[in-house]
Amino acid sequence: MLPGLARLDHVGFTVPDLDEARDFLVDVLGCEYMYTLGPYADAGDWMAEHLGVHPRAVMRELHFFRCGGQAVFEVFQYEAPGQNQAQPRNSDVGGHHVALYVDDMDAAVAYLKDKGVTVLGEPTSSKGPSEGQRWVYFLAPWGMQFELVSYPGGKAFDRGVTS
Repeated sequence: MLPGLARLDHVGFTVPDLDEARDFLVDVLGCEYMYTLGPYADAGDWMAEHLGVHPRAVMRELHFFRCGGQAVFEVFQYEAPGQNQAQPRNSDVGGHHVALYVDDMDAAVAYLKDKGVTVLGEPTSSKGPSEGQRWVYFLAPWGMQFELVSYPGGKAFDRGVTS
């Protein structure tokens, strides 16, 4: 076990346009904008050594957001030689999504659709250890996948059911 591990601190992701991301995260999802840092660049190898990016990458800015009173998103906008602009799918190596818990799935889906957000299908009811949970994916304007999850009565796993 990692010594001293207490909790998840934040999730970082890169977007093509910080203004668009800020509008989506604040105006649609209801996150709280916290603060901005940057720009960051280095003439040496610091960016490659410390961030694993091209040494000439420029981090234009990064914004911090609080969502739901606890999750913190660290959102970056980079310019870098050879930068891949394609959003990975969940099936791609590096594919990912951010899951947000909601109390009322149907109200949340209706709200997203009313805001013009692309929702992928209709909410799905889980089976097995996750029975009691409903979930659905939706897309940020830049194509990143988010998920809504809801299990107000708990999941089967929470009740000791594991199969």
